Amino acid sequence: MSTPQSPSIHNVEQHQLDQAANKLASLEKLDKSGAGYWNWFTLRTLLTSGAGFFTDSYDVFIINLVTPMLGYVYYSSSNNKMPANIEGVLKGMSSVGTMFGQLFFGFCGDIFGRKIYGFELLIIILGTINCATSASAVRGVSVIGFLAFWRLILGIGIGGDYPMSATITSEWSSAGRRGMMMALIFSMQGIGNLAASIVTLIVLACFKTAVNNDVMALDYVWRICIGLGCVPAVGTIYLRFTMPESPRYSLNVQHDAEAAAAAKGQLASTDLVQQTTRVERQERNHWAEFRAYFGQWKNFKLLFGTASTWFLLDIAFYGLGLNNSIILSAIGFSTKSTPWETLWSNATGQIIISALGSVPGYYLTVLTIEKMGRRTIQLMGFAMCTILFAILGGAYHQLLNNSMPGFIAIFTLAQLFQNWGANATTFIIPGEVFPTKVRASAHGISAACGKAGAILASFAFNVVVEIGDTAPGQHAFLPQTLGIFAGVMALGFIITWFCIPESKGKDLEEFEEEPNYAVFESAAVSGAEKV
Repeated sequence: MSTPQSPSIHNVEQHQLDQAANKLASLEKLDKSGAGYWNWFTLRTLLTSGAGFFTDSYDVFIINLVTPMLGYVYYSSSNNKMPANIEGVLKGMSSVGTMFGQLFFGFCGDIFGRKIYGFELLIIILGTINCATSASAVRGVSVIGFLAFWRLILGIGIGGDYPMSATITSEWSSAGRRGMMMALIFSMQGIGNLAASIVTLIVLACFKTAVNNDVMALDYVWRICIGLGCVPAVGTIYLRFTMPESPRYSLNVQHDAEAAAAAKGQLASTDLVQQTTRVERQERNHWAEFRAYFGQWKNFKLLFGTASTWFLLDIAFYGLGLNNSIILSAIGFSTKSTPWETLWSNATGQIIISALGSVPGYYLTVLTIEKMGRRTIQLMGFAMCTILFAILGGAYHQLLNNSMPGFIAIFTLAQLFQNWGANATTFIIPGEVFPTKVRASAHGISAACGKAGAILASFAFNVVVEIGDTAPGQHAFLPQTLGIFAGVMALGFIITWFCIPESKGKDLEEFEEEPNYAVFESAAVSGAEKV
C-alpha cells in the first residue's frame, strides 16, 4: 500500500540527487567563470602530486651524477670508470621497477579506487633509504649489486606515481585548465632533475677538502646525494593518504552519487549533500570491462597510439638523460685534472643543460598547452627532435671540431623540444582520453611502454656507443646513435598523426562510453519503488 508520504519522500530524494548532479558540474562552471579556481584544494593537489614527481625525477637522474663517483670508489682498477655493462644495468634497474609499478598501480587504481594514492610514496621512501645505505656482503653480493636491487624497488614506487598522479590530477581538474594542471605536475620532473645537480654541487663543495685528500671520501658524497631524495616524499605523505576519492571514480565506476557530490563539493567550497540517499554499488569485473572496451579497434588504436609514442620518446629521452655525462665528456666539459674537479664540472654541465633546455621546455608546455593543444605540441616536438638529432648525428665531428657552441646550442634545443613536446604530452594525453573505468590502467600501460623504451636505452646505450672503440670510453658510435634517435622521433611523429586525437578543451565526460548522469534517473526510480 502506498502512503500519502510517498510523493514527498520521492521529491526529497530526487532533489538530493539533483543537488549531486549540480555539484558534479560545479567545477566546469567555476572554470568558465574564472571564479574560485585557485583555492586551497587545488593548490594542495598541485603540491601533493608535484612533490611526488620532483622526488621521482631526483631519484631517477641522480644516478647520472653518482655513477662517476662510484667509478672512483669501487673501480679504481678499471681506470676509475664503471664498466659499461654494469653501468647500464645499474641505470636500468629503476626503469625495470618503474615499468612494473606503472602496471601494478595503474590496474589497482581502477580496481580499488584512487584512494590507494600514497602507498607508492612509502615504497619510494623505503627504496631511497636503502639505496643510500647499500653495503657489500662479506662474500657474494657487492655494494653495486645491492644498490641495483634497491633501485629496482625504488622504481616500483616511482612507477606507481605516474598513473595515480596523472589520473587524480585529471579527474580533479576542469576542462579549460586540465592540461595546464597536468603539465605543472609533470614540470616538477625538470625541477627534480635540476635539483639533483644543485644538491650534488652543494655536497661536493662541503666535501672538497676531504675528497682532494682521499678520493674514497666520495663514498659519503654519493650516499648523501641519494638519501636526500626522500625528504620531499616524507614531507607530503600525509597529504597523499588524506586525499578524498575522485568524484568521477565515485560516480562513473562506483555509481555513488552522494560520495561524488560530496567530494566535488569540497573542491567547489559548497555544503555537503546529506547522505540519506545512496545508489547501491554494483559488482564489477574490471578485467571484463577492460577486455570489452579495448576489444574495440577504435579504443585499442588509441591505446596503441599513447603507448607506442611514449615508448619511442623514452628511447631518446632516457638514452640521453641518463647519459648526459657522456655528451659532456665528448665536448670536453667534464674532463678535468682531479676527481673533484671532474665531478664538479659534470654537475655544473648538468645544470646548464637543464636550465637552458629541459626546464624552459616544461614551462613552455605549461604556458601553451591550452592554446596549442596536446596533439599539436606532440607533433611539433617529434618533428623538431627528428631534425635536430639528424643534424647532431650527421655533422657530429664537424660541429665538435669547428663549432663547439653550435653543437651545444643544437643539443640544448633537442632537450627543449623533447620537453616542449612529447615528453610532457605523452604523460598528459593518456590521463584524458580514456573513460574513468580504465583511465588509470590505460595510463599505466602507456607509461610502462614508455619505460620499456627507457630500459632499452639504459641497457643498450652504453654498449652501442662503444661499438668500434679502440679503447674503453671513446664512444665512437655516438654519432650513429644520435642518427638512430632521429629515426625513432620520426616514427613517433607518424604514429601521433594517425592515432592520437586532440583533447584540448574537452570535458572528461566526452570520453565516457555512456552519459554518466543516467545513474541519477535510475536512482530516483529505485527510490520511488522502495517507498
